[in-house]
Amino acid sequence: MKNNNNLFFVCSLIEYIARKTKNRRSDIVIQLGNDIQQIYEYADVFHCEPIEKVADDFIQKAAISEGDYDNLINCKYAVPDYWDIGEVFARLIEDCYEEEDVINGIKEVYRSWLADQILMFNSDLYYQSRDYIAACYREGELLLA
Repeated sequence: MKNNNNLFFVCSLIEYIARKTKNRRSDIVIQLGNDIQQIYEYADVFHCEPIEKVADDFIQKAAISEGDYDNLINCKYAVPDYWDIGEVFARLIEDCYEEEDVINGIKEVYRSWLADQILMFNSDLYYQSRDYIAACYREGELLLA
């Protein structure tokens, strides 16, 4: 399931919505609920519109309110954009879940301990190879390099 464009869009949208509303990514996944399936299935259509509009539509539909979680405020270095982080999460899901289980994979990965580790942008975890990140996820801990 390498290079799943629909998955990449879903993960990037989750990242965008979370940053815009200052919520944890896991909370966004929970609040979107079954809409994740719709976003995944119709990502090629949603992708034709600006991500800002798609995000606003789903923020309104899911009644996602402003939170107080901001993992960007204390970053000492350049913050990767939502497309970059969406790609990290999409690759992790691709590497750990079969295509028929991708929606469950989205829910599991974003609720995992590793999601918060990836989102600590003062570390270099999100820059690590996809194989390393997937191995850490499978083992349930950060592995020594």
